[in-house]
Amino acid sequence: MSFDLPVLPAGWSYMPLETCVQPKSITYGVVQPGAAVEDGVPIIRVNNFLETRLKLSELMKISPEVEAKYERTRLAGGEVLLTLVGSVGQVAVAPKEAKGFNVARAVGVIHPLPDVSAEWIAICLRSPLSQYLLGSRANTTVQTTINLKEVRALPIPMPPLEERECISSLIMALDNRITLLRETNATLEAIAQALFKSWFVDFDPVRAKQQGLAPEGMDEGMAALFPDEFEESELGLMPKGWRIGALSEVCSIASGKRPPERNDLPTYQCLIPLYGGAGLMGYTSAALFDEPRILTGRVGTLGKVHIAYPPFWASDNVLVISPLRAETFAFVLHWMRTIDVHTLNRGSTQPLLTQRDLGAQLGVIPPSEVISEFESVVSCFYAQMKGQESQAQTLSTLRDTLLPRLISGQLRLPEAQAELEGALP
Repeated sequence: MSFDLPVLPAGWSYMPLETCVQPKSITYGVVQPGAAVEDGVPIIRVNNFLETRLKLSELMKISPEVEAKYERTRLAGGEVLLTLVGSVGQVAVAPKEAKGFNVARAVGVIHPLPDVSAEWIAICLRSPLSQYLLGSRANTTVQTTINLKEVRALPIPMPPLEERECISSLIMALDNRITLLRETNATLEAIAQALFKSWFVDFDPVRAKQQGLAPEGMDEGMAALFPDEFEESELGLMPKGWRIGALSEVCSIASGKRPPERNDLPTYQCLIPLYGGAGLMGYTSAALFDEPRILTGRVGTLGKVHIAYPPFWASDNVLVISPLRAETFAFVLHWMRTIDVHTLNRGSTQPLLTQRDLGAQLGVIPPSEVISEFESVVSCFYAQMKGQESQAQTLSTLRDTLLPRLISGQLRLPEAQAELEGALP
C-alpha cells in the first residue's frame, strides 16, 4: 500500500496490521460449507454482523466433517472478524459465546498479539482511514472483495499502551450505550408485536371470554370491547362482528421519490435523513415528509418494515405507507410485519413489490374502538423508542466523530472526555 498517512504525535507510530497479530493468523473461513445441517457447527456470515456487534441468531450450521477442515478459523472468542466479500469492511470482536463456531469464506479472522487488544484492532479497522483504504483497493469485478494482502498491509496507529487502553474504553463505552438503547427498543418492539398477535391474530381476549374468563392484563372496560364468540370468514374463524378487509382500506400506499442531487452541496446542507429499503442510507438536503410514515422496500431489499420520523426523504426504492387515521398507525405497522412480502415478489432480475399487491393483502379488521385501544396501549412504547433511537443516533454521530481524531492523535483524551460530558447519562 502506498499512500500519505496523517502525521501522528511523538511517541506514536504506524504498524502494518500483520505485525500486530499472530503469525499467519489473518485468513478467511469455510469456502464450501455444503448444505446446512440441523445439529452442525454454527458459522458466522456477513448477515450476522450488526453495526459493531454480532447477531448470533439465525446462524447457518454446517457438518462437523466440513468444519474440521478449517480449524485455523475456528473461534475461541476474542478474535477480530472482518467482512471481506459483499458488504465489506464490517468489523466485530467475536464474543465468548461464539467459542467453537467457525466463519464463512466472506469473513476474515484476525488473532491479535497478546499486547495488542482485539478492541484496539477493531476500532482502528472501523476508522474512516481503514474503511477508505479497504474500499479503494477492493476488487469489484464480480462482487466486492477485499484481498487478504491488502488487509495485512493496513496501517494501524499505535499510541503508548496506556493511551490505547483509555481510547478503547471510551469508544467501547459509547458502543455499549448505543447497543443497550437499541436492544431496549428491540424489546419494546417485540412486546408491541406480541400484543398485536395476541389481540388480532390469535384472538386471545375473545377466546378467554368465550371460556368465561377475564382476558389477561385487561380491565373491564378494555375487555368489554371484545366479543365473546367467533364466526366463520374466508380466512377462518374470526371474532363476531369483525370483518375481513384489504390493507388498502386502512392506509394509502405510494412510492418514494428520487432524492435531490447532493454532489455539489456541502455536508452541512445535507442533514435530512434519506431512507431506502434497508433503512437509513444517508442524508440529503430536502424533506419529502413532515409526518411519521411506515416504510418498506419496493425494489431490491424486501421485507424490512420500519418507521421514519420527520423530517425525512423516502427514496424511490421504497413504498411509503400512510395510515388513513392517526389512531390506526400502530395497527397498520404491525399488520405490515405479519405479511410475507417475499411471496409477492414480481421481480425477475431483482426483487420487486408493487403497491397493488401489497394493498390487496387481506386481514381481519376489528372495530375502530379496538384499534384505538391498541394504539393507546402501545403509543407509549413508540414514544420511548423514538427518544432512545434519537439518543442512540446522537451518540453514534459523536462516536464516529471522535474515533478518527482519537486514534490519529488529533484529539487527546482530556479534550475528548470534555466533549463527552453529559452525553452518557
